[in-house]
Amino acid sequence: MSAFICIWACFLLRISATATAATHDKTPDETVTCLVSEECHLPCMFTPAPNQSVRWFRRDVVMFSFGETQAESQALAGRATMFPPMIAGGNATLVLREVGLKDRGMYRCHVRTSEGEHSAKVVLKVEALIHGLSLELSRLSGYEEMKCTVRDVFPPPRVTWATEPPTFEDLRPITRMLADKRGLYTADSRLKVLKGQPDLIYICKVTTSYGGPTWTSSLRERTITGNEGRDLTIPCFAPPYLNSPILHWSFSKGEDPAHILTYDSRSGHSTAAPAWEHHVELDGFRVPFGDGSLRLMDPEHTRHQGTYSCIFSMPYNTHTERSDVAIDLPTANRSTSPQTSYWWIVGLVVAVTVLALTAMLVYLRLRGNAAKSSSRYPEEETELNSVRDVEGEGENSRRPAGDNNGQPGLS
Repeated sequence: MSAFICIWACFLLRISATATAATHDKTPDETVTCLVSEECHLPCMFTPAPNQSVRWFRRDVVMFSFGETQAESQALAGRATMFPPMIAGGNATLVLREVGLKDRGMYRCHVRTSEGEHSAKVVLKVEALIHGLSLELSRLSGYEEMKCTVRDVFPPPRVTWATEPPTFEDLRPITRMLADKRGLYTADSRLKVLKGQPDLIYICKVTTSYGGPTWTSSLRERTITGNEGRDLTIPCFAPPYLNSPILHWSFSKGEDPAHILTYDSRSGHSTAAPAWEHHVELDGFRVPFGDGSLRLMDPEHTRHQGTYSCIFSMPYNTHTERSDVAIDLPTANRSTSPQTSYWWIVGLVVAVTVLALTAMLVYLRLRGNAAKSSSRYPEEETELNSVRDVEGEGENSRRPAGDNNGQPGLS
């Protein structure tokens, strides 16, 4: 019985030792994620010993070797490096410069020393992060649409849209993914502006499959009219998801925007361009709460009429409000403006119309009088004829009998 127990115990110990050895021999794969055009390190650690030689494989093809023979594949083209002092210390890390999407895949490190061999597998993933997101209003398609663009991204991102406040209408954007020669994607997503809702905030969100941060950009467009010489407030309000943002105001008349002022909510520091110092005013206490409205003091028609843009910015998030501001001239100056010179045409049209109506009325009155006069003439002629007949009969009655033109009658 004791012999059976001893044999069974030895069997279990042998299995345990074999499993332990297999566990030590099997090195788990290591995953490394690197960025496009940057430097990448593929790790390989081993126990240092004399007579070291290192070879890196990819799909069973030697990509780089060091030790007995030193070689480099054409695919790496001088972009691979290993450091002898590190190898002597048990570090056979392969350094790749200017990594591209073509470098993705499984790599295997094989180290041979006087005391044995060591292998390690490394999975290389290559990504291109989002570095910026643009959102603008476009009218090139014949109608107004919001255009959201992100460039040079890999893998292709996911684009979603929302509005603030939310709307019950279905948002139906059209999103296109275009790859360049390097394999990097440009995402172009467009959404038609909803009719009858002019004060909406349009929000574009871009996410990636590698779990990086979500980028958000939002935009609101408005039109404002003010009067020359009267202070005007240009509104700007940040969405609730922006906390302690940096505020930037700019002005444009169709050319490149000119800086007005910048306010940092975290430090409370504000800087304004000298040309605008005496024309704008900002309430710094309201900016951390999302109110970056700008007060335009004593505006002038020629200098201050144009497009004002305020941008609330944080890492990965921006909100833009763009206001087209029209500055009307005072009433005293409107008569000399080119727009009011058309009033003489209106006055001329009115005068011609009045004269035409007056001439028509005079013509109709004269025509009526002529018709009345012609209707009275037959009655007067009949009356005169009757009077003449009566007078003729009277004269005939007064003539003596037998008188024939004053001559005596014949018997």
